[in-house]
This record gives sequence, C-alpha cells and structure tokens, in this order.
Amino acid sequence: MVDVGNKTVTRRHAVAESFVHFPPAAAAALHAEGLRSRKGPVLDTALIAGTQAVKRCADLIPFCHPLPIERIRFEFQFLTPEQLHITCEVAAEARTGVEMEALTGASVAALTVYDMCKALDLGLSIGPTRVVEKSGGKRDFKSDQAASAS
Repeated sequence: MVDVGNKTVTRRHAVAESFVHFPPAAAAALHAEGLRSRKGPVLDTALIAGTQAVKRCADLIPFCHPLPIERIRFEFQFLTPEQLHITCEVAAEARTGVEMEALTGASVAALTVYDMCKALDLGLSIGPTRVVEKSGGKRDFKSDQAASAS
C-alpha cells in the first residue's frame, strides 16, 4: 500500500455513477411490477448491497486503505424506462481519498440490480461506471459531462 502517514487528514468526498441498461421488455416488466423482481425490491436491495460494498472496499480491493466512512448516500433515477442511473456519494475525514469506495458502491449496486433482474432478460448491461467528482487532498475533480450514457 502507498504510505499515507505524512498526509494531512482532510474531509474527503467522492461521487461515482454507474448505469444499468434494460432491454425494453425487461424494463416494462420491471416497472409493471413496481420495481420488484421475484427476488424482492430491486432498488432497496441495491442500496443495501452498495452500502455494504463501500464499507468493505478495503477487503475487496487489495491496496485500498481501510477508511472511517462517515457518509454514504445513493440515488437511483430512471433517466428513461430502460436506463437506470445510480450515484454513490461517500465522505470521510481521512489521509486518502474515497474514490474507490464510491466506485465500489456504485458498481456493486449496479451488479445487484443486474442480479435482481436477470430473470427478466440476460441482455441487461452495466456501464459506464466512473468518478464524477472528488474533493479533499491534493486536488479536486469534477466531471464536465452530464449524467447520461449512450
């Protein structure tokens, strides 16, 4: 792991996003069932899985530092009936950033949606997944791209 012992503890914040794309018939079936699949409530389950993933990021990504996560927030929004936009916001007071935690949360939430809905159609797809903003540490970053995926 990278030595972060001499870095200053600052407020670290990151937001990552991921998209889940549904074939039209699968999207129609999911919406007709109130965003529930045979496995249960899709977005509630994705929220729980994404939260667990953020908290376990250092266990999943070998060189990530364990961090004292202070905030996790998810948003799920259908941009169209076939396109789900997931954002994961993470914050901590730490010596290193929380981008990997936000990316892991968004990714696992998207994977969970796939798992919950794969019985509708295996043609669901995930992506892109990316960091859209971060602050704290040496430099801040904010993507100039709006939330949309082709």
